[in-house]
Amino acid sequence: MTAPCPAPPVVATRHLCVQLGGRRILNDVCLEIAPGKLVALIGPNGAGKTTLLRTLLGLIPVQSGEFSLLGCSDLRTALPSIGYVPQRLALGDGLALSVREFLALRRRKTRNWFWRSRQNLDLELPAIAEELGVRPLLDKSVSSLSGGQLQRVLISFSLLDEPKLLFLDEPTEGVDAPGERTFYEIISDIHRLHGLTVVLVSHDLSMVHKHASWVIALNGRVCCEGAPDDIIREDALREAYGLHVTSYHHHHDPNPGSIPPPHSHSHDHNHPHVH
Repeated sequence: MTAPCPAPPVVATRHLCVQLGGRRILNDVCLEIAPGKLVALIGPNGAGKTTLLRTLLGLIPVQSGEFSLLGCSDLRTALPSIGYVPQRLALGDGLALSVREFLALRRRKTRNWFWRSRQNLDLELPAIAEELGVRPLLDKSVSSLSGGQLQRVLISFSLLDEPKLLFLDEPTEGVDAPGERTFYEIISDIHRLHGLTVVLVSHDLSMVHKHASWVIALNGRVCCEGAPDDIIREDALREAYGLHVTSYHHHHDPNPGSIPPPHSHSHDHNHPHVH
């Protein structure tokens, strides 16, 4: 019996180089991301993590090299199956749309929301809005949302058309520590329940260690990659972060039922800390 052929990578880059403002940001980036992985993209500020995501989405031109998404080199074909949550979204105080109306814009059958009743719109919202706790926010103005609420809405928006690939650029930006932990758990659950591939930019190495299935350390190039246990270590991270890595000690669940500290883990041991 012949072994089945492995599925093609969901994301593949080959010698990818990107230049912005006359400066080389990404240099000869080669990587492959297998289907169904929750991949954390880590590295210091200015390492090119956001630039990489924006390049893959066609928002920044490639200087040289090539890439493919979902086995396709034609972005126009791939983009409808990709969800994206940017690091920041400046909506402005003048955005009068409610959360319900904002979400309706994402789906073809609800795009003309002004002709539809609220009840009809709500019936068209898939279960993902329930999973992310967005339904209580439907009548709120998007511009009035807190940072955590807005991120929930943006993630819901990106998932409404059931993408196969989800890019998240620091989705917990502006969210407090307890909310940040909840977000990582939600993203991990979505990844598991919906079987989609997730590429997540994050600076929180403890959350990366807990939830990611693969880690790529980037600093202009791919410095190292592998399973969290292999990458969230001082010797591996020093290659990406330079000398800004020291060891510190964590303890998991010191008081069951209490809110753990922002960098808590499930067991006692030392982990690198980037500062």
